[in-house]
Formats: sequence, structure tokens, C-alpha cells
Amino acid sequence: MTAHKTNWLTTILVTVLSVLILIPLYMAIIISLKKPSEMGTNLANFFRFPKILQFANFIDAITTTNFFQTAFNSLVITVCSVVVVVLLTSIISYAIARNMNKRFYRWTYYYLVSAMFVPFSMLMLPLVKQLSFLRIDNKFGLVLMYLVFQMSMSVLLYVGYLKNITVSLDEAAYLDGANSWQIFWKIIFPLLKPMHATVAILTALASWNDLLLPLVVLSGNGNSAVTLPMAQLVFQSQFGTNYNLAFASYMLASLPVLIFYLFAQKQIIGGVVNGAVK
Repeated sequence: MTAHKTNWLTTILVTVLSVLILIPLYMAIIISLKKPSEMGTNLANFFRFPKILQFANFIDAITTTNFFQTAFNSLVITVCSVVVVVLLTSIISYAIARNMNKRFYRWTYYYLVSAMFVPFSMLMLPLVKQLSFLRIDNKFGLVLMYLVFQMSMSVLLYVGYLKNITVSLDEAAYLDGANSWQIFWKIIFPLLKPMHATVAILTALASWNDLLLPLVVLSGNGNSAVTLPMAQLVFQSQFGTNYNLAFASYMLASLPVLIFYLFAQKQIIGGVVNGAVK
């Protein structure tokens, strides 16, 4: 029986990368638990553990940002965006993947994927003007914009995944009398669970953490439409930034996404273990 040989180069590389990831997380946690007087101007002060843990920073952050209302606004937009993106892009991708031999579907795929190379800065002003003209510069219009911007990557991922699902499943279902919609919803859609989770995570991160798009789309809708990232701007002023409350708010804002990621990760790992991802 041969002994397992440790790949020290890979181990060292993984260790270094893990430390690089953990350092910003450590700083975010300890800064959120410090007094402003413990910050200082020296870089060492940012790494120094606080003398007394200031859990009151989280309470102040909740009060200052009206956390529950703004987080609810962000949650509604995020959930709607995830549902719309997963449903529509999976349907579009299934039609494209099963008809790639036809010119129309092939060029449609290239057209959708090529949109990834168009920078948002070029589209921002025309989009805002168009949303205002159509009178959908609100949460509905914002969800629509997330669908537009997430469609390219989502279609790319779904089509690539669908290529690994044999067409014989469709043909067998056709012989049993099923139509295209029945085949998709009852056979193909459940098989796409790992990719649903992947697309959902990417869409949730993009919409939950986004500041710029809600800022330009929802700016005229009053305080009732303020998202959490928009509310967190209160920690920044012309003369400085309240890092302690800001990082406390950031830590609170990261919890829903972390919980969602842990839940969705099971679907991704399940797909890998079952051999669905190749």
C-alpha cells in the first residue's frame, strides 16, 4: 500500500490564498467591534484587536440605515430578480441548446453572449432615460435591468450545461406523448438544479450588493424605495467615513447572502457528486 504523498507546492499556495482571503474578513470583523477612538491613523491599529467589544455598533448601524426597511426593499428586488432570471434564461437557453444547428438560434446565442463585452457605463444614461420615458423607473424597471444584465452570463452557463444533457431524454418523452413545455418543466428543469443554484447565486450577489443601478433608477422614488447599499452611503461624508458603523452594517448585510449561498451550494455540490457537471 503506497503512502499518500503531499503536494507541498499546492498546499502552500492554498494556504497563502486562504490567508489573503481571511485578512480582509478579520479586519472587517474587528473594525465593526471597535470604538472610533481605537482606529487611529496607523495601519497597525486596523489589525489590533479591540480592548472592549462594541456590539452597540451593530445597533447603531441598524438604526442609522433603517436596516429592516431598506433590507426588505433589497430582499424584494433580489428575490424577484433571481426568480425572473432563473426562469426566463433557462427557458431561452433550452430553446437555443436544442436548436444550435439552426442559424437563427446560433446567432441569437452569439448575440446574447456578446452583450457581456458592452460596459455598463456606456448603457447607464440611455437606460435611465428609457426607463423614465416608459415610466418604469421603479422596482419593476430595476428587476428588468437585472434580467438584461444577467442574461448573457446566465445563457452562457445554461447552454453549456444543457449540452451535457442527452437529447435522447427529449426524444423518449416525445414518444410518450409529451410536448416541449412538459419536457422542459418535468424533465429538463429539475436536472438543471446545480446550474439554477449557480445562476441564482450570481444574480443574488449582483442585485443585493449593487449600488449604482438602484441609485440611478430609484433616485426619484423617495425613501420607500431606498435599498440597503443606498442607505449605507450615510456613513460616508465630505469630511470622513464612520468605518466602525459602516463595517458593522456591512457585516449585517452579508448574512442573508451567506445563508443563501450555503443553501444553494448544496445543489451545486450535489450536481458535481452525481456527475451532472462535466
